[in-house]
Amino acid sequence: EDFEAETKSRGEELEALAAAKQAIKEMTGGADALSYGLDQVSLVQTASRITSRTGLAQFEVTRLVRDLARKQKSPQLAQLAVRMTSAIRASSKLGEDVFAKIKALIQDMVEKLENEAEEDSTKKAWCDKELAESHEKKDEKKNEIEKMSTQIDKMSARSSQLQEETAALQQALSQLATSQAMMDKLRAEEKAAFTQNKADMEQGLDGIKIALKVLSEYYAKADKAHASAEGAGGGIIGLLEVVESDFTKGVAEMTATEENAASTHDAQTKENEIETATKEQDVKYKVKESTQLDQSTAETSSDRSGVQAELDAVLEYLRKIEEQCIA
Repeated sequence: EDFEAETKSRGEELEALAAAKQAIKEMTGGADALSYGLDQVSLVQTASRITSRTGLAQFEVTRLVRDLARKQKSPQLAQLAVRMTSAIRASSKLGEDVFAKIKALIQDMVEKLENEAEEDSTKKAWCDKELAESHEKKDEKKNEIEKMSTQIDKMSARSSQLQEETAALQQALSQLATSQAMMDKLRAEEKAAFTQNKADMEQGLDGIKIALKVLSEYYAKADKAHASAEGAGGGIIGLLEVVESDFTKGVAEMTATEENAASTHDAQTKENEIETATKEQDVKYKVKESTQLDQSTAETSSDRSGVQAELDAVLEYLRKIEEQCIA
């Protein structure tokens, strides 16, 4: 906006100078010829006419420049008006071509203004280009940083989640190992008790069988030297047979219980081994992924720092450009 206002003002200044130049061209032809031409007769004869026509033209030109200087608040135009007045006075005294000097002064001013206008136009084009490119780079770097920040947040959140899941798996593995150790200890105690109890039961059963054999063989003899108590003997044999049956059944039940306990222990151990292997593999993968994410997060953070440095440089350059280009 400042540049457009300045350009408009400069245009008005050039128009005023052009009007002044045109006034000199159109209004001072006769006065110029009479005052400075080769066809003049004498200064005395033409003095009054020269003074009136030439003075009027000179006054009109300087007035236009002064008015424009006041309107535009231009020190250059005010200086031009002063220089024109001085030139008119000096040339009048020396009998020189006043309007030629005025035209030269105006022409110099026009050329100067045109050069300044061209320089301003070139500068504005440069400013527009640099400002546009700098703002584009600023937006580009900001968007890049925003994307990186989002990516870093996602990777950090995922890594934290994986670490929590890994910790839970490791706790489960610890509990599983403790449970397996307790199972193994209990199974060992049960097996030891079974081994001892079975040996006792089998030893007792062997004793019952021997007693039954002895008694059965004795009472089965026909040539006994005395009258035996066969009735009581039969009762004892019957009782021993019941005990034998109970012992046999007890050994069978103990064996079945042991086999069932061993089978259950083996199945649970196998299940625990599978679960342990699965969880350990999960831990391995999660630790690997979390480590890779942490590495990627560090690399992306480093890249973001680099982009931030680039953004800072762009902002610093933009600040300097705005100081030069924006009033």
